[in-house]
Amino acid sequence: MNRKIFITVALLMGLLILITACTGGATPAPEAVPAQQEAAPAEAEAEEHADDEEHQEEEAAAAEEEAPTASEEGEPYKIGLFFSVTGPASSLGIPERDTAMMLVEQVNAAGGIEGPDGLMHPIEALFEDDQTSPDEAVLIVKKFIEQDQVPIIVGGTGSPASIAVIDTITEAGIPFISNASSSAIIQPVEERKWIFKTPQTNLPVAQVQGDWMTANGITKIASLGVNNAFGADSITALQEVATDLGIEIVYEGAFEPGDTDFSAQLTQVAGSGAEALIVHATPGEGAPLTVQFRDLGLEMPMIHNHGIGNQAFIDLAAEAAEGVLFPIGKLLVAEGLPEDDPQKAVLLNYIADYTDYTGGATPSTFGGHAWDSMQMAFSALEAAGPDPAAIRDHLESIQNFAGISGVFNLSSEDHNGIGKESLVLVEIKDGGWVYIAPDAYMDAP
Repeated sequence: MNRKIFITVALLMGLLILITACTGGATPAPEAVPAQQEAAPAEAEAEEHADDEEHQEEEAAAAEEEAPTASEEGEPYKIGLFFSVTGPASSLGIPERDTAMMLVEQVNAAGGIEGPDGLMHPIEALFEDDQTSPDEAVLIVKKFIEQDQVPIIVGGTGSPASIAVIDTITEAGIPFISNASSSAIIQPVEERKWIFKTPQTNLPVAQVQGDWMTANGITKIASLGVNNAFGADSITALQEVATDLGIEIVYEGAFEPGDTDFSAQLTQVAGSGAEALIVHATPGEGAPLTVQFRDLGLEMPMIHNHGIGNQAFIDLAAEAAEGVLFPIGKLLVAEGLPEDDPQKAVLLNYIADYTDYTGGATPSTFGGHAWDSMQMAFSALEAAGPDPAAIRDHLESIQNFAGISGVFNLSSEDHNGIGKESLVLVEIKDGGWVYIAPDAYMDAP
């Protein structure tokens, strides 16, 4: 019995030792626990950093998608354009319209204008014909402003049309670049805040005429012009220059737009004792007047103003145009300009572009006025976008712009920016134009 108990107790003790040994071997090493606790925060931080980088990449990609590029297209920029395509001033207005159309097509073919928003904006050009009527011009401008809501207007072939729209444009606060010459279009400048123009005013034209008169010892002249805003302004400019030079105006007369018979006025010129006749007109009246001047056998020199500076005058006046003198911008004699003339390259490029675009038409200074106006409008839209006030401010700040009519330097005191330096004296010879240098004035015509 005792022997059985002893054996049983011994077996139980051995089993207990075995169980204890097995349990102790399964216990994990204490060093491993801290190592696992330190690794967990590092892994979380790495995952968080990766999330941040991914978020930043997504934000950058979104910003890149939102940022405009120069190749993206924005809303069209509108320009209202009105020219005298029909009526007495059509020989001026047609080349203006064709030049503007050419430039709009060139700009749009290149993708448009890059505005201040970084987008490329096509030009939406709205063309209208004022029919050489100031009343029609006013109606067109009102439509541009009220219906089309254009931020800028270009045009006004004739001075009467340009002057007629001033009040409407000023009241609306829309910048207008005129293609006409009267000084009343931009003066007084404090009342013409929204009005600019690209042709020379009539005063520097009269100054060049005065230089020719002085060189030829002329002391008595006759002055004959069209009875409209252009003619009146040109006549007034000549009066000022003649007074300054001590030249007497022995006859001063006028004729109506569209007139074809000038015999009464020319008869008075013949009996006035004048040594030269100064004419203030455009080709519609200037050409037949010149023909009748020759037919009457008047031998005094005839000098026109810049209103007849196109091929239409030569075509209409034919042989009577020979020997006519007139001051004009440099376009008609561009080939003969010195190579360092700042306008020469611009002039020659325009001549080539216009001739190609029109299928061989002869460029004129009137088309050149539209070229200058359109380039200024493009520049303003690029800088300011379709904001009329900002466009106006930009136009007033244009400096050293080499255009067709001259090198423009505009300011708050001068909304034209060119003067006598932009003009040359030209003589019509053999159906073409010949540049007359100042030291040769006494030999012309």
